[in-house]
Amino acid sequence: MALLMDTKRRQMLKAGLLGTGAIAFGDPLQLLTANNDVGLSSKSLRILILGGTGFLGPHMVSEALKRGHDVTLFNRGQTNKALFPDLETLIGDRNNGLDTLNGHNWDVAIDNSGYVPRHVRDSARLLAPVTSHYIYTSTVSAYASLAKPINEDAPLAKITDESIENVTNETYGPLKALCEKKAAEEFGENRLSILRPTYVAGPGDHTDRYTYWLARTLLGGEMVWPGKPENMIQIIDVRDLAKFTIDVAEKNIIGTFNTVTPAGTFTMGDLLNDSLAVTDAEMIPVWIDYEFIQAQGNIDEDAFPIWIPPISEYAGAALVSGERAVAQGLWNRPTRETARDTVAWWRTLPSERTENLRAGLGLELEKKLLMAKTTSG
Repeated sequence: MALLMDTKRRQMLKAGLLGTGAIAFGDPLQLLTANNDVGLSSKSLRILILGGTGFLGPHMVSEALKRGHDVTLFNRGQTNKALFPDLETLIGDRNNGLDTLNGHNWDVAIDNSGYVPRHVRDSARLLAPVTSHYIYTSTVSAYASLAKPINEDAPLAKITDESIENVTNETYGPLKALCEKKAAEEFGENRLSILRPTYVAGPGDHTDRYTYWLARTLLGGEMVWPGKPENMIQIIDVRDLAKFTIDVAEKNIIGTFNTVTPAGTFTMGDLLNDSLAVTDAEMIPVWIDYEFIQAQGNIDEDAFPIWIPPISEYAGAALVSGERAVAQGLWNRPTRETARDTVAWWRTLPSERTENLRAGLGLELEKKLLMAKTTSG
């Protein structure tokens, strides 16, 4: 099924932070759960966050404030303006609108919103003389290949025309790799940290790639699950990513780090069990294998988010090593906790949001697949 292969490849290119700049429905401040094992930092840092009001941003801001740091936001001021009313917010645009950053200095700049190399280059160039440490949030999609298990030393994707600024399914990963390069050119390797997350999950997930499985489970009845229960997958809880980022800032941890759940520890079967446990729903899983999916015709790229088809091109896609980050303090909470808190957040959203999932199979197509599965025996 060529279309499924092509669209699943595009979905993999979008893994990680693609789209985290858009705000989730609901009040993100209500999503940030306390982490009592973290106290005030011994040194208060002046932290600039480029963005700060999307999916990852609010969790990161909350974590930094909880530790006693001084946070400044830089964004266009168009999204969720009332989210952090007491914080200094510099209004500007990364597309030739960085003037409000002039005349300031920071200990750390955290870049969550850099998708275009020129934007990253311009902000890094302006900040390099007045900022000690630059933290760039990239993605595992920056790697050239996910065919084998990889670590941070694997080759990165390249783009033939480096002037391209149109972020598409195909250019996303290569552009993020080029963004990393531009940040390194301005800050040097001794003042730069690069974080490469996989699928980001948890409260506030506006992509619904992870949330789909929980939200659909809530509806009950027969539910299609692709592949096999033992198929490996990887995520990162948004709060664990935020916590590690502030750790990197506080400890001045330099280098490149994959931020993922440990390779080989989380499966589709685990996701199913988490979904059932935290929803208490009367859902009946119906597993359909890869060959059956191939035989069904056109399947949208987000029909089975997070699941990785068992073919050689993606053999290592859910086996990305996070050992380097763990050695520096990355802690992954139990996936069931991520599921529990995501469901709690989902239940606070208005019906017009929860009735329109942004990823997943869709009820009509699911019915057709279930019928086809029954017919085929």
